[in-house]
Amino acid sequence: MSSDNTLITAQALADALDLSVETIWRYTREKQIPFVELGKKQYRYNFQEVLHALTSPAVQEKEHVYHADAGKQYTYQDYLELDELPGYRHEILEGALIREPSPNVVHQRIVGRLHLFLYNYFLQEDPNGEVLLSPLDVTFSDITVVQPDLFYVSSEQEIIKETRIDGAPKLVVEVLSPSNGRKDRLQKLQIYQKAGVEHFWIINPQEKTVECFTLRDGLYTVVALGMEEDVLRHPDFDGLEIELNNLW
Repeated sequence: MSSDNTLITAQALADALDLSVETIWRYTREKQIPFVELGKKQYRYNFQEVLHALTSPAVQEKEHVYHADAGKQYTYQDYLELDELPGYRHEILEGALIREPSPNVVHQRIVGRLHLFLYNYFLQEDPNGEVLLSPLDVTFSDITVVQPDLFYVSSEQEIIKETRIDGAPKLVVEVLSPSNGRKDRLQKLQIYQKAGVEHFWIINPQEKTVECFTLRDGLYTVVALGMEEDVLRHPDFDGLEIELNNLW
C-alpha cells in the first residue's frame, strides 16, 4: 500500500487480514467496517481504517456482548483487584480492560475434546510438558493478561508460576464465539505474535474450520488448514493428525 489513503479491493483486504472474502462482504453488509462505495456493489477499503475499526478497544460486538472500559490503562494489579461479575470473564489487552460473556456449551465442548486429544499427543511427545485450559491467567507484560481457551507449555519453558503463566506458551488455541471473533482473530493474534507465541490456532465452530499459524521471521504464517471432516496435519508436530469431525 503506497499511502495511508490507498483504497484496496475486498480481495486485497481479505488477503491482508488473512480473512475470507465472504467475511469481508459480511462485515460490509453489516457496516462493521468503513468502506467507499464506487457504484452498485463496487466497494473499496482503506486498510488502516478497517484495521482500526476491527481492533479498537472501543469496538463493540452486536448486543454489546464484548466491550472495553475506557479512560485508563489497566495493569495486572488492577486485574487482580477486579470484582467478579457472574457470567463474564476479563482480559487486559495492552492496557484495555475487556469484558465478555462466559463461553457457551458448543465452545466448551470443542475445547474439551481438543484438550483430550492434545493431552494424549503431548503425553507421548513431551511427557513433562503441560496442556492447560482456561480460566488460567497468562501474562505477557504488566498491561497484557489473557486467558487462552487452551495452550501448551513445553517442558523446556520455565514460565509456569503458582497462580499464572508468565510468558509465551509454545501453542495457544482460541475457539471463536459470537462475542469474540474479531478480538481473537485480529487483536489477540497481533498480541500473540508480538509476545512470541510460536504456534497459534483459531477454531471457528460456526464455519467448522481450523487455522494454524506459525511464527516465521516474527510474523504469523498459515501452515495448516482444515474444515468440516478433514484430517488436520501440522508440519511442525510430527505425527499430529486430528480428525476434525470429532471436534464438531
